[in-house]
Amino acid sequence: MLETMVTTALSTALDVAPIAAILAFFQIVVLRKRPPHLGRIVVGFVYVTIGLALFLVGLEEALFPIGRTMAQQLTAPELTGGGGDWRGYGWVYAFAFAVGFAATIAEPSLIAVSLKAHDVSGGTINVLGLRLAVAFGVAMGVGIGAFRIVTGTPLPFYIIVGYVIVIAQTFRAPRAIIPLAYDSGGVTTSTVTVPIVTALGLGLASTIPGRSPLLDGFGLIAFASVFPIMSVLAYASLAAWVGRRKGGARAPTREEDSE
Repeated sequence: MLETMVTTALSTALDVAPIAAILAFFQIVVLRKRPPHLGRIVVGFVYVTIGLALFLVGLEEALFPIGRTMAQQLTAPELTGGGGDWRGYGWVYAFAFAVGFAATIAEPSLIAVSLKAHDVSGGTINVLGLRLAVAFGVAMGVGIGAFRIVTGTPLPFYIIVGYVIVIAQTFRAPRAIIPLAYDSGGVTTSTVTVPIVTALGLGLASTIPGRSPLLDGFGLIAFASVFPIMSVLAYASLAAWVGRRKGGARAPTREEDSE
């Protein structure tokens, strides 16, 4: 384990080095200024390298094995009926939905974006509401993606239909929410969600007969990207519709009566 951690740390340092080199080049050559708090910056890069190394070791030693183990247990004949029918994998779909929702709620990048959106919008965008909408979209996407792995149906069909729905929603959704909805599909594919969803997809494709880990195991991240856009646009459209209904239910003003 110690050897693995040291090797991963050295590899991570090499991966982070180009970023440090680019920042140093622009600071020294272009800006020609000594960066403020240089010591803190160096310490921060060391922390980043150590954190990334520990994170990568944790993925390899914990998250990916857990994904394979859960997939093996959920696809066992005593749970699926042993007949190979997609209807026997109900617990797989439920687990995929639950793990997609939980991983997204815990996603640090989504929390940061939700807080910024709340501040920039002057409080009109609810932090918890946005997080729940995105998490529900990811959960639906991962659940449908698990169904695709079980059935072996083509991935492009699902993604094309998903983006067609997104395009149709874009024309009806409030303009202010469209950029945020599109960004919501990107913030979900980050630190927490990607490793867990990838482990689940590879685990399912490895344990379900007739499925290839390379052809069927990947693709869940695409579902986790497009479905949050759909859910956030739907959430915004529903909120706008409720607002219009409430506005229409109030008594008209004198100026409105005269019009």
